[in-house]
Amino acid sequence: MIRKFIGRLLGKSAAVAAPASTCPPGPAPGLAPAAPIPLGQRIEIAREQHGIDPGLLDAHAVRVVRTLKDAGHEAYIVGGAVRDLIVGQRPKDFDVATDATPEQVKVLFRRAFIVGRRFRIVHVVFGRGREHETVEVSTFRAYLDSAAAEHVEGNEKTSRAELAGKLHVVDAAGRVLRDNVWGPQIEDAARRDFTINAMYYDPLAQIVVDYHGGLPDVRARVIRMIGEPETRYREDPVRIVRVVRFAAKLGFAIEAATERPIRRMKSLLANVPASRLFDETVKLLQTGHAVASVEQLRRYGLEHGVFPLLEPVLAPAHPNPARDTFVRLALEDTDRRVGDGRTVVPSFLLACLLWHEVQERWSARRAGGEAPFPALQQAVDAVFEARIGDISGRGKLAADMREIWLMQPRFERRTPGAVAALVNQPRFRAGYDFLRLRADAGEVAGELADWWEDYHLGGDDEREAMLAELRAASATRVRKGTERGARAAGKPAAAQAAASAAEPAAIEPPQADAAAAEHAAEVPNVGGASDGPGADGQGASAASNRRRRRRRRPKPPAGAPADTGSPGA
Repeated sequence: MIRKFIGRLLGKSAAVAAPASTCPPGPAPGLAPAAPIPLGQRIEIAREQHGIDPGLLDAHAVRVVRTLKDAGHEAYIVGGAVRDLIVGQRPKDFDVATDATPEQVKVLFRRAFIVGRRFRIVHVVFGRGREHETVEVSTFRAYLDSAAAEHVEGNEKTSRAELAGKLHVVDAAGRVLRDNVWGPQIEDAARRDFTINAMYYDPLAQIVVDYHGGLPDVRARVIRMIGEPETRYREDPVRIVRVVRFAAKLGFAIEAATERPIRRMKSLLANVPASRLFDETVKLLQTGHAVASVEQLRRYGLEHGVFPLLEPVLAPAHPNPARDTFVRLALEDTDRRVGDGRTVVPSFLLACLLWHEVQERWSARRAGGEAPFPALQQAVDAVFEARIGDISGRGKLAADMREIWLMQPRFERRTPGAVAALVNQPRFRAGYDFLRLRADAGEVAGELADWWEDYHLGGDDEREAMLAELRAASATRVRKGTERGARAAGKPAAAQAAASAAEPAAIEPPQADAAAAEHAAEVPNVGGASDGPGADGQGASAASNRRRRRRRRPKPPAGAPADTGSPGA
């Protein structure tokens, strides 16, 4: 009685789906009834069969499961985490599914937040700052096909008022806009996309619950859709991206019936909000299989009109071998970094992907008479509008990328004062790693990147010696310039040199470099040192580390030791 009262108090009765025996709502206008998704049969698999190593579990995820079960609820680790555990890999993220409503989950944890409109879930947060961890908790959802849902003509933005207070809604194409009707676990499993992602693991009892043959498919390395693939792609077109990403990430084959509609239904991705498609694009590139993901996208004809961010790479308007080489090195470097377990920041990789398009637009505006830095800002804005769109966090992304780009001309202005100012920039490591990629791609001299690496990794005495060499070289250039000027003017060289001696030696930068130095203070230092690539402590300036090169080499010589550097991707 008390539990029922608390459930009503927390809103459970308003959210729970109607029993299966009741009459569902009428079909949405214009949508033919879809083939029902098979509910499957519950099979419990013991540890001896699934072979999951408890040592791979996350302590916070286990704590969430235990807390929910102690409160009288069902709770399991779910989805891709179970798949990864079965193949012996430690999952990057642990999600939990439960029969508790979001409101019931929230009251059980000190730091828990209900988020989302399309799917209401709970983020349970442990720790603070950069070291915090979030466990995502979702409530079992009921299976209701699109024909039984409420119908709106627009999308998330244009139909916001109509969506208010509704639990299960689809648009005119059958895409699910709201799915917040709770149900039993067997229906929750049926509404998931692929069999390999529809398993539940109880870390306390150490059993896997499988309704759709997920374990055999993992062992066979096959990606299979639950239900009729065309219907499932229509419900959520992002599943087209997900199946391609899983194929690239896991090296699994896509089952024939699951694969067949991909090309035919890719146009549905045009209805997906830009922010969600952007998130999926970043996942494609930052899971450690970026090169394979790009190959899969081309294989299924997804290079045109689907991913604005990737279109300059997948389907460029005109050939550009320099861009192709640079992007390939950036993707390979990102894959290596993820494989080494190091941090990957989106701003660096996006700066690599859009670098040449920004350069082209920047050059065109400067040729039209625009000043260098206004021209750069206009180029960045134009590229962001065309390739990224209106997404959350766009301002910070733009600021981070702009910092990386603005450092590039400053690297070539090696005067003692400029060197000291640049190396102390919070995002110097990201800017340097970008320079290193450019050197490896042949855009700038490798000696320039080597010099900055030696200076950054050198001790105080080594740095001072390098600056002394710069001063000496600068003085030599000034003297030779003075002699040439004196000969041209017919004046004694000694007199001209004496007149020049009172002026400080300096190297005049090109116009863009001077503008970069002048406007450097206008560029925000976003994020702080810990946000920058390479913030894993490998940038120490100890002399013993001076020769620990972080250079990227596409194909290291046979027998050479593995690169232990810290690329900024």
